[in-house]
Amino acid sequence: MMFRRISRATCLLLVASVIAALPAEAEMRESKLGEVEFPTSGSEQAQQHFLRGLAALHSFWYEEALEAFRKSTTVDPQFMMGYWGEAMAHNHPLWREQDTEAARMALANIRDSNKVTPREHAYLSAVKVLYGAGDKPTRDKAYASAMENISRDYPEDLEAACFYALSLLGLARQSDDAYRLQIQAGAITLDIFRRHPDHPCAAHYTIHAFDHPDLAILALPAARRYAEIAPESHHAQHMPAHIFLQLGMWPEAAASNESGWRDSVAWVKRESLPMGLRDYHSLHWLLYVYLQQGRYKKAEEVLNLKRKDMMEPGGGRQSREAGFHRKVGRYYERMASALIVETQRWELAATLAEPPGSTLHDASKAPLSFIRALGAAMKGRPEAEGQLGALRSLRKQRFERDPFFRPERLEIWELEVAAVSQASKGNYQEAIALMKQATALEEELPPPSGPPRVIKPTHELLGEILLRAGRPKEAARQFAISLKRHPNRARSLLGAARAAAQSGDRRGAVDVYSQLLEVWAQADAEMPELHEVREYVAQAGEKVG
Repeated sequence: MMFRRISRATCLLLVASVIAALPAEAEMRESKLGEVEFPTSGSEQAQQHFLRGLAALHSFWYEEALEAFRKSTTVDPQFMMGYWGEAMAHNHPLWREQDTEAARMALANIRDSNKVTPREHAYLSAVKVLYGAGDKPTRDKAYASAMENISRDYPEDLEAACFYALSLLGLARQSDDAYRLQIQAGAITLDIFRRHPDHPCAAHYTIHAFDHPDLAILALPAARRYAEIAPESHHAQHMPAHIFLQLGMWPEAAASNESGWRDSVAWVKRESLPMGLRDYHSLHWLLYVYLQQGRYKKAEEVLNLKRKDMMEPGGGRQSREAGFHRKVGRYYERMASALIVETQRWELAATLAEPPGSTLHDASKAPLSFIRALGAAMKGRPEAEGQLGALRSLRKQRFERDPFFRPERLEIWELEVAAVSQASKGNYQEAIALMKQATALEEELPPPSGPPRVIKPTHELLGEILLRAGRPKEAARQFAISLKRHPNRARSLLGAARAAAQSGDRRGAVDVYSQLLEVWAQADAEMPELHEVREYVAQAGEKVG
């Protein structure tokens, strides 16, 4: 099985929770980051800054949170919870980042005070555990346990429930038991969503909890609501796209990422911040969405914008803000590779290079090596072997601990290139055997989230090779698997339609081609594949109607 399947009973309970959590029609709100409640012993002015920092923290707007928390302790140096907030802003659990040194410096300001309430003391003790002795995984587990205790001791405290759920999501990123932890966190956040639908953590963490092919539908109400809850946060504008992509809702995904990118650019310009703090994550996703919609010209515009930014003065350097490095060039290699794979402009692969002045990490060059190798293999060119060797060499290096650079993923790329090389020579049996190894490896990786990290989904490529080998019924099964993992993915829909047509299933082909026409409603008019789709539907549709 590709994913761990949720039981029917559990699914019904979760669906019931979602329905119960559906909020009434939104009312006008003054806050632009959502509504949070966290009584403290600080002064009224310090409390105002604190609440803004807390709301920003729940939307992972760490820079804004740090500024607000620091303002709270500037106006009231004896406000201990302000230092708690500053330390919390240095921990990014879902990104597996932590500036331990900066957080410990903030915590050094905490002093015993009779003004601190027992509840505040519990929070201060928990954050000291988060940055205490031991390695990060050990501290993360201890912190989650501490937050569980606070949540139990103060059942009406939504913040305790929020941070406990977030700690579980952080543990899921480093655990073999991720599926259970995500569902556990999601159950907590759905309850918060039901009780307080304008709380930023309720929608945000629900999206993260159910960012999974099996579970995404459960977070659709939260996805539709989050951007409205925190309109000031560019991350809140982007986050609904996590669910929209899982469900193949391309127009909604495009709108989310357009808004996330636009708002981040405006924020960086307004605050005179480093260019690296622009939301290139949203830009990466936006390019992928445009490609699925057949809007290749728009996707090229996005990639050209990315290249332009990378060539700006300082564009190749890292921006260090709030203790973390942010590069203008991040995601470039994935964006450029996706453009070639989705448009199948394989001739561009040989000329693909990083923009002048950019400084990609060696590991970031792996996708470029892969796409050059794949492009050469697609064209049956001998240089594919040389590029494949470069890819193998990269796999043997020690990469930083990041899920994108897992050795298994590089091995998948090697298998895909080798399979395409064999298929280009007519050696289909060898190609299919290699691709079956690749699909098995991909299914062992974490479930899909966002643009495919393997760039070319293995089941889709196997289906395409099976079609070339004259085995359309087998190909249809592979495209069906690919579409379960990546709903409404254009190339998989196209492959499924072609497989049905070649199998003599006219009605099935018309149905899938028609579905693809909906996906390509805004596609570039000159796309050759678009003409193929329209012609088949027009001709075959009359015969099966």
